[in-house]
Amino acid sequence: MKKEMKPDNHPVLLHKWTSGQKAADRLTLLMGSWAFIITFFCFLVLWMIVNVAAWIESWDPYPFILLNLVLSCLAAIQAPIILMSQNRENQKDRLRSQYDYQVNRKAEREIEEIKKQLDRIERRLSK
Repeated sequence: MKKEMKPDNHPVLLHKWTSGQKAADRLTLLMGSWAFIITFFCFLVLWMIVNVAAWIESWDPYPFILLNLVLSCLAAIQAPIILMSQNRENQKDRLRSQYDYQVNRKAEREIEEIKKQLDRIERRLSK
């Protein structure tokens, strides 16, 4: 007989994710938030104000080449992290749908058994 699926042994809950996968999920939650966008926008504005105001010894003068490098590096790192997290969500969805399919099959078998029992009861009553 097949192992009965219960909510507490849901495959998505039982699956062990690596620390890297968990970190990617947490970073994606952080980077995909308004708090991150607003904080990063404030950082960019502050960077530009400090460099424009500090005419003498500014570390990144006007065309902000260093800022562009920082933004490019951030984008280069952010993209694969977000993709890893999306892949994990797809894996979770796949596990959930497998679990749902198993639950639906079990429910179908139980309904068929109930129908057979009702048919037997009906035959006995009609005698």
